[in-house]
Amino acid sequence: YVAIYENEENMNSRIIHDISNFVFVQDTLQKADIIFIPGSFYKKLAEEAALLWKAGYASLIVPSGRYSIVRGKPFSMGDRQYQTECEFLSDILKTNGVEQNVILGEDKASFTQQNARYSKKLLEDKKIEIKKAIICCKSFHARRCLMYYQFAFPDVEFIMYPVTYCEDGIEITKDNWYQTEKGLDIVLGELRRYGEQFKEEFLSIL
Repeated sequence: YVAIYENEENMNSRIIHDISNFVFVQDTLQKADIIFIPGSFYKKLAEEAALLWKAGYASLIVPSGRYSIVRGKPFSMGDRQYQTECEFLSDILKTNGVEQNVILGEDKASFTQQNARYSKKLLEDKKIEIKKAIICCKSFHARRCLMYYQFAFPDVEFIMYPVTYCEDGIEITKDNWYQTEKGLDIVLGELRRYGEQFKEEFLSIL
C-alpha cells in the first residue's frame, strides 16, 4: 500500500511539475531593444516595465490593448476612468518615471493574438526594427504571450519577464497555483486556450 501511495504521489508531482514548467516561462534578464506589455489592467506590469526601462534594459516600451473581450468596457481606478488598457498602462509608466517619447502605445487589440500582431504593425509603420525584446506579462500568461509574439515576430529573440499575479489577496505562482481553486481555474484555463487558439498559428507555418 505504501509503495502504491508513493507512486501516486510521484505521478501527481510530475503532472504539476510539467504543467508549471510549460505555463510559467521565465528567462534570464538581459538588455533588449524594446519592452512589450500585453494588454491588461494589472498595474504591476507597467510598474515593473518602468523599472526595467530605468535600469537601461530597453529604450522603448510598447503597452498594448483596447480592453479585453472578457471585460468589455472601460476601466476606472480612483477618480480616473481609462478608455483603453493602453491608456492605463501608459499612465502608470509615466507615473513611474518613464518619458512620454519612449512609450509607443497600441490601443486597438482586444486579446493576446492581437496584442502581438498589432504591436508588430505599429513597429512596421514606424519603421522600427528589433532583434531582441522583453515581454513583461502576468506569470501565468507567459507561455501564451511567448507563443503569440514569437509567431508574430519569428526573427526576434524574446526574453520573458513574468510578474506574479495577485487577486483578492491570493498570489498565483509557479509553486502554488494548484493549491487554490482560483489558481486551478487560471492555470488550467490557460491550458484550454492553447488548444482553442493556436491552430491558425500552426497552420500558417506549414
